[in-house]
Amino acid sequence: MFSSLIPSMIAFGVATVVIIISGFRLARVADELADRTGMGEALFGIFLLAGVTSVPDFAATLTAALDARPDLAMSNAMGSMAANLVFLGIADVVYRKANLEHAVASPTTLMQAALLIVLLALPLLAIASPPVSMWGLHPVTPVIVVAYLGGLYLVRSTKDKPMWFPRHTRQTVPDKPERHRHGGVGRAWIRFIGLAVVTGIAGWVLMEAAKVISDQTGLSETMVGGLLTALATSSPELVTTIAAIRRGALTLAVSNIFGTNCFNILVVAAADGGYPGGSIYHDMAPVQMTWGLISILMTAILLLGMVRRETYGLGRIGFESALVLAVYAGALVIVLASG
Repeated sequence: MFSSLIPSMIAFGVATVVIIISGFRLARVADELADRTGMGEALFGIFLLAGVTSVPDFAATLTAALDARPDLAMSNAMGSMAANLVFLGIADVVYRKANLEHAVASPTTLMQAALLIVLLALPLLAIASPPVSMWGLHPVTPVIVVAYLGGLYLVRSTKDKPMWFPRHTRQTVPDKPERHRHGGVGRAWIRFIGLAVVTGIAGWVLMEAAKVISDQTGLSETMVGGLLTALATSSPELVTTIAAIRRGALTLAVSNIFGTNCFNILVVAAADGGYPGGSIYHDMAPVQMTWGLISILMTAILLLGMVRRETYGLGRIGFESALVLAVYAGALVIVLASG
């Protein structure tokens, strides 16, 4: 699509801005639809909002996979998941009333975090397994799809029939639907779908520009995918998370991050299906495992934070948020050192 560096950099910047603006609007529409449909913030976040905010990741990753660029594809998908978890740490800094994980802890959010750890482990097992494939797919890829669907069923059943409840405190922010007088549910769905299409197109443009940037600058695809495109395609998650927190929709914010990362594992499976060289897991650089392992570590830390439910930490930031930010900084050093 682009043939030179300057137009590609301009397109990259414009696509990023479009994704950010769409993200702000998505948070507002998603909060409205969560109330109007009766799904609630947790289920709407993991079932629908997560899928929409993952559209740029899906478009960018699948584009790179179809173009036989395994490192660019996988580093974008894996790097995006790590970046998304960092956004929860940033969100904890923004939310000053209490530790975010304390305020939002619920059976549903804990189930989402546990599901994410399971799903993150599957691609890493595929990378560590022998290089086998059937009909161009690694055997782990269909397992990922089944695990994702089964996990969604568990999340929904946990929401409908929880077997335990977190202790309610003054800082706990329950998901309470609000009344929306303006517009209707049909109009809200149209806006939601329209924003999804816009973010998808922007994600495709982003990756097309990133491929030229990688080729023209000499930067490795691992670095471009894991840092530039991962942060750019993850910007909807950051924007929608901060916007949701400012609206008081804390459960929607956290469910969006966990749900997006769960959906991104499906993006990894789609990349394996679209990759023309067989199994994508064995054609990428070993450093890609770093992002997956780091994401598992950060998810486990956040899960510990929701179970511990520290009310206030140092500087009103939970210990888990501080650890997540530190772990991500360490991961950046590892990736940069690996070239």
